[in-house]
Amino acid sequence: MVSGTHASGKSVLVAALAEALDGVEVLPDPYEVLGEDLGDEPDAGGFFEQLVLAADRLSDPAPDHVVLAERGPLDLLAYLEALDVLGRPGRDGGLAARGRSIAVATASSIDLLLLLDPDDVDEPDDEDPPLRRAVAVALLDLADDPDLVGDALVVELAGDPRSRLRQALAALATVQRGS
Repeated sequence: MVSGTHASGKSVLVAALAEALDGVEVLPDPYEVLGEDLGDEPDAGGFFEQLVLAADRLSDPAPDHVVLAERGPLDLLAYLEALDVLGRPGRDGGLAARGRSIAVATASSIDLLLLLDPDDVDEPDDEDPPLRRAVAVALLDLADDPDLVGDALVVELAGDPRSRLRQALAALATVQRGS
């Protein structure tokens, strides 16, 4: 699972990992799958819908099948919590509680959680910097919760894209040796 706030380099890392790994299945960002159905303004309903999709696609992994997911339930739970922290319109604490239950239920499906440091990527002004920062903080906090990450190895990646790729491949090798 490649996790991080928006504009943190997830797509770049996922593409590089897919190229480096043979036979890996790539699950795109749920936003890319749902796209226009989510509307123009981010809101709790849209993030919850993405969380459900992210969880559903993790519910039945094939044994010995490497799946690389861009975003997971944890990311989207971080967005729900960030909306509450920022007091944004469209927030709904009930969805965050439901999202947490779903994220806990899927935690065992994840072997490796790669968290991207958003500070290593230039912060575009059009990417809602306050939301980006609040999500990054929430995601780091959530990644410390054993109920939400299960037995997954959690690795924070920093640096330029090549450095992140090296760190990710090393973490993957560690997980594969432990299997």
